[in-house]
Formats: sequence, structure tokens, C-alpha cells
Amino acid sequence: MSDGDAGEVGYLGPAGTFTEAALRRLDPVAAETAWAAPNVPAALEAVRDGSIEAALVPFENSVEGSVSATLDELIRGQPLVITAEVHIEVEFALMARPGTELSDVRRVSTHPVAIAQTREWLAANLPDAEVIPESSTARAAVLVGAEVYDAAVAAPLAAERHGLHVLVGGIADRPGAVTRFIRLARPGVVPQATGADVTTLVAYLRRNHAGALLELLNQFAMRGVDLVRLESRPTGEALGQYCFAIEALGHISEPRVAEALAGLHRICADVRFLGSYPRADGTPTAVTEVATAAAHAQSRAWLEGLSR
Repeated sequence: MSDGDAGEVGYLGPAGTFTEAALRRLDPVAAETAWAAPNVPAALEAVRDGSIEAALVPFENSVEGSVSATLDELIRGQPLVITAEVHIEVEFALMARPGTELSDVRRVSTHPVAIAQTREWLAANLPDAEVIPESSTARAAVLVGAEVYDAAVAAPLAAERHGLHVLVGGIADRPGAVTRFIRLARPGVVPQATGADVTTLVAYLRRNHAGALLELLNQFAMRGVDLVRLESRPTGEALGQYCFAIEALGHISEPRVAEALAGLHRICADVRFLGSYPRADGTPTAVTEVATAAAHAQSRAWLEGLSR
């Protein structure tokens, strides 16, 4: 829980994480006084209990996919909504205390996602080193400074923040990987539509049966709503019980998206709305002629005219 006043912004800390870099891009002013949360659940709980106004956390990586800690919190915890997103190209560096040489490194630490993205480099260049997972890349850097580990894989910002020396930069196995970060707040006002928006939600099946997923997908397909992400996740209630995290191009204020969500609500046990917000890349949503707001308005006018 934050020590600051309500209205403060939090992020996945400690200082020097990629999340801090993302917050500095999204909201440089808020970043100056932001609270560094020890982990994702702590950041989101602080939003839920009103200790802070919003929190920025990692959500998805172009190489490793979803960040489970964030997605599971959104599926199972008290409802929160996404109000903004930001994309950061991930650059990993191997850092150590000043005076350390590459040949001195025996224990390396970093976040599991960073391990996955630098595994080949570490195997080729530090084949005998023990690689130890930590809660964040910056936490690993902090512990290098405390002489717990010999080196850390983290953002270059972490070396600057924690007085470390970059031994080798640019060690990602696949350069150009991007991580998507989301700003979460308590449910309230939805950001206005921009024409380049995404809607995120979780659908909980009423019961599992043949064709259940097809019924769910048809709610979007018949209304011309493009899905860019569909992922099954356990609900945490019982073995074999799953829900679906869905992302659709469009805004809830658009008739085609609103009707799809309403249809989904009719066939599902529950639908958790996680927000409609501007896409970080600003790409406008392509909408077919028959799915536009004007087409919906014409259809309603025609239907109303039948009963006059």
C-alpha cells in the first residue's frame, strides 16, 4: 500500500523498471512523484482501496505474450478498468557493480520474462552462471548492489538508478521486442472514443458445451467487430473452469461494439468490462460499411417506421 495520498500514481517497481520508463513516457509529471509498488498485486490493491488513483503495470509482451500476474488480477480481483496503454521497446543490458568483469559473473538475476528473452545470450556468454528469477528486473539490480547477485539483466535505466556498471548492452535474443503497459483505475468515466480504440473484457461461460466458444465469437463476427486477442484463463474456482480474455477493436460507445457486448452478456454467466481506451499505436479502426454507426441508425429508423 502506498505511503502517499490518494491521487498518487503507482507503478511496478522498484525504480528503474521498464514500467517506470513507460510511465515517464505516458505521464512525465506523475512519474516524478509516483509510488514504486513491490509487485503487481500490491499496485492494483492500492488502486482498489483508494490509496492511489491509478497504477501502471505490464500487460503483454510481443515475445512472451500475456503477463499472467496482471491478467489474473483483472480476472479474479475486484473490478478495475484500463484507461490508457503505452508500448515500450525492450532493451536489456547485463549490469554489475563497478569493477566486476564478465568473467567474474557466477550468479545472474532478472525477471522470468527477461530470462526468456535473453536465454540464448546468457547460455552462449555465461554458460556456467546460475540464472535466478526475481520479482522485477530492477529488483534484481537492487540486489546486485547489495551483493546478493553478481549481475542483473535489466533496463539500462536500472544501472543509472542503482549505481551499477553496464557490462554488455543489447543482449536480447530477439531485438525489437515490445512490452505493452496499461494504466488501471477504479471503474468510472470511460475515455472518449477516438476512432482508434480497443475494448478489453473477460467473458465467463455459463456452461461448457459443444459450440460454446463459437457462440461467443459469433457475437462479434455478426456485428463486424474485429478481435485482436482471445485467451483462455482458469477462473481459479475449480479445475477445468475457464474464462476468456478478449480484446476487440472499437469503443463501447459504437453501436456495433455495444451490441456485441450486450449479446455476450445474454449468453454468458458474466462479462467483466475492462475498458475502452485509445490504442497506443493510434491506428484507426477499419469498419465495414454495414457496421458503421450510420448503418445502425438507418436500421433502427427503418424498424421504428414499421410500427407507425
